[in-house]
Amino acid sequence: MIEVGIVGGSGYGAVELIRLLVHHPEVKIKYVFSHSKADEPISKTFPHLNHLTHHYEELNYETISCDVVFFATPSNVSKHIAPKLVKQGIKVIDLSGDFRLKDRDVYQQFYGEEAAPQEQLDDAAYSIAEWSNIKQTVPNLIANPGCFPTATLLALHPVIDRRVVDTNSIIIDAKTGVSGAGRSLSQNVHYSEMNENFSAYGIGKHKHKPEIEQYLSQVAEKDINVIFTPHLVPMTRGILSTIYVKLTEAFSAEQLHTVYEKYYKDKPFVRVRDLGEYPKTKEVYGSNYCDIGLYVDETQQTAVIVSVIDNLVKGASGQAIQNLNLMFGLPETTGLKQTPVYP
Repeated sequence: MIEVGIVGGSGYGAVELIRLLVHHPEVKIKYVFSHSKADEPISKTFPHLNHLTHHYEELNYETISCDVVFFATPSNVSKHIAPKLVKQGIKVIDLSGDFRLKDRDVYQQFYGEEAAPQEQLDDAAYSIAEWSNIKQTVPNLIANPGCFPTATLLALHPVIDRRVVDTNSIIIDAKTGVSGAGRSLSQNVHYSEMNENFSAYGIGKHKHKPEIEQYLSQVAEKDINVIFTPHLVPMTRGILSTIYVKLTEAFSAEQLHTVYEKYYKDKPFVRVRDLGEYPKTKEVYGSNYCDIGLYVDETQQTAVIVSVIDNLVKGASGQAIQNLNLMFGLPETTGLKQTPVYP
């Protein structure tokens, strides 16, 4: 059995890890860490987990003994602890943004904090699970992608890899539910503020923008900048990303659909929808799926790509477990075969 620990155990990312991992046939949850709730049963924070006997523990990296530690923490936490665990032979999967960006100056600009040392950033493997090489390289530290980047990069990877879009004109219009903000209190996610409301935020300065650009630039082998506008919508879970790209070759909708089907035919968690079908967030709720729909305006040679994920699963904990499966040579669907919850 793979023994794991979870840091940041009282947050939404951690409780999703627990929900999924208790059904994983090859994993045992050994530790759930929370400094503020040490010694409390996890069921006190999450009564729906009353059937579990785990208690929160205080994190002491010197006494940990397990195979993998997940960091389901805000930024500016894992970079101080994860390298110490790696030195002890413990693998780390970080759900925060501390190791995603390779450029320390860009990290400081968008996160407002000092980045981890360059050597540690270089050693961390950024892993969009569908396009990752961690199965071959088996890194010690995985930087799990953010939720917006996951939905967006899975949608864009085929056309960027095929070199069939104008990389100077990529527009990403994305919407998220309020769980993406975590459990911490803030005015913009109070019920009276967000209910029956719809707002754009972080325009030009959202921390996921450079993450998207970094990955696309690697795939394209040249610098790419995008226009990325996130929006907050009054729902609990889900991300819908609508992406507009100018095609540099003449494509019909059928031809572009064929490209996507070929790219994702062996990727069990990406479902390319039939032409004329456009996915909704409810259709992936609670699951590790990313659904993609396609439209081509042939008169303007513009493709509209729509992708949806559950931000807490495919956009966080589910993909982290998918990466764990790849890291340990397990089928990537292990423990992740949940059917979406509907309605």
